[in-house]
Amino acid sequence: MKDNIRVNVVINIVRTIVLTLLSFITFPWACRYLLDEAMGLYTWLATFVGYFLILAKIGLPNLAIRECVKVRDNKELLSNKAQSFFLLQMIATVLSFLIMVGVVFSVPSLRDNQALIFILSLNFLAGAFSFEWIFIALEKQFYMSVRSIIVLVLSAILIIVFVTTPSDIYIYALLTVGSTILTIVINLIYVGKYISFKKTMPYSYKEYVRPLLILFTLSFVISLYNQTDTFVLGFLDESKKEVASYSVGVKGIDIIVGIMTALSTVFVPRSAYYYQKEDKRFFNNLNRYSINIAVFITIPAIITMSVLAKPICALISGNYNLNDINGEYGTSSIVLIILSSMMVTYSVGEMIYGQILLPMKKEKYYLIALGVGAILNTILSVVFGLFVFKEHPSIGIAISTMIVEVLVIVFLFACSWKWIKQAVFNFNTLKIVGAGALILLVSILINDPLLNFYLEHLTMLGTGYIYVLQLVSIVLIDAVIYIGLLLLLKENLVYSFIRKKQEQKTN
Repeated sequence: MKDNIRVNVVINIVRTIVLTLLSFITFPWACRYLLDEAMGLYTWLATFVGYFLILAKIGLPNLAIRECVKVRDNKELLSNKAQSFFLLQMIATVLSFLIMVGVVFSVPSLRDNQALIFILSLNFLAGAFSFEWIFIALEKQFYMSVRSIIVLVLSAILIIVFVTTPSDIYIYALLTVGSTILTIVINLIYVGKYISFKKTMPYSYKEYVRPLLILFTLSFVISLYNQTDTFVLGFLDESKKEVASYSVGVKGIDIIVGIMTALSTVFVPRSAYYYQKEDKRFFNNLNRYSINIAVFITIPAIITMSVLAKPICALISGNYNLNDINGEYGTSSIVLIILSSMMVTYSVGEMIYGQILLPMKKEKYYLIALGVGAILNTILSVVFGLFVFKEHPSIGIAISTMIVEVLVIVFLFACSWKWIKQAVFNFNTLKIVGAGALILLVSILINDPLLNFYLEHLTMLGTGYIYVLQLVSIVLIDAVIYIGLLLLLKENLVYSFIRKKQEQKTN
């Protein structure tokens, strides 16, 4: 069972890294050719549409995963639940779209960009037919990985070919939406292997009313919490340039947040399964294992992202003069440094919710945390963005987001202390933190000398390639030191691979 989890974890990490690398081709390309105003507008409108995407989902995916896991070995029962959730999803999607239309035509700044908004809204209109929660419940990680990579490769090629000027913002929107639609088409072809669309028994919705109300409220609050910063910034920044800088900074942490989110598709259904079976030993072991992975990945990531914020943001945005804070994407590296701590707070918070609170049906604690967090984040964002950092509101909003993230994770620790304390606060975590401190010191010491050496001896390569070389060099040096020290310290996750090989040789 543990080997199966490990395989799924590896598959998801590989998938997320590949998809993130692809996004690090398409996103910088869009930044370079759309420029900061068009990119900021796109990001702001995508955030607006994202609220209604969450509204359309009504929290259904998480409930569907939890319910489908229970009957995944019975095709008839699984089909019945899939049909029930699909009908609910259709109704919620139509209602969400109608509400969005009303809002768009009521707000002048949105009405002026209605064409782009309606293109982006195709994402959630088509999303009703996704059935992605079926594949997550059935743990079809390999299929989801191969499908996603193929679709994103095709999308990346088309973006590079067709997006070449700021006026191509509509083409960019169509291509990003098109990748979602293609994914859904593939899902519809493949899902028939696992479920039937023929009705064989009545649908039961009564049992879903209460959890759906909770999960819907929770999902909407999560959306408010996650996107308040960008949405508020869009109103504070008429030019939308600060929104673009903020989006570049956030993009820097996407690879790690993406990996941790992808891992949830492995751990959440398995955690729900163990808790349902009242297998507390496996339930606790799974929590320790997942937190171990989260800390192992996020600690060095925070260090590397913070030290290398400027070259990372320069490569993403295409602006190699980030020393000018008033230039294009000028505040992006500062935003990245401030928000880098989110990689660990967000990841661990999501695991507490998905693997502990959700199986135990204690979602209300997460709802309270994010509800208060969303309100506090809005207030702090306005204060910091409008008054304290009025010249560069993206910095103020990044600070407010970081403060709220810390407060939320402290509250979640308090709510799940019985289950989380041994998973987080242990000698193994201390080993990882110690190794992280060492690579922080090394990175700071070698960063500037290494960059100066490359600039002096490899000027023919150009600034972009030198930044890539600097980034790769430091990451490789850090990785060797980090993994080597953890091997010497016999850290659980790293040393488990050594033990596995030794056991295979013995057998």
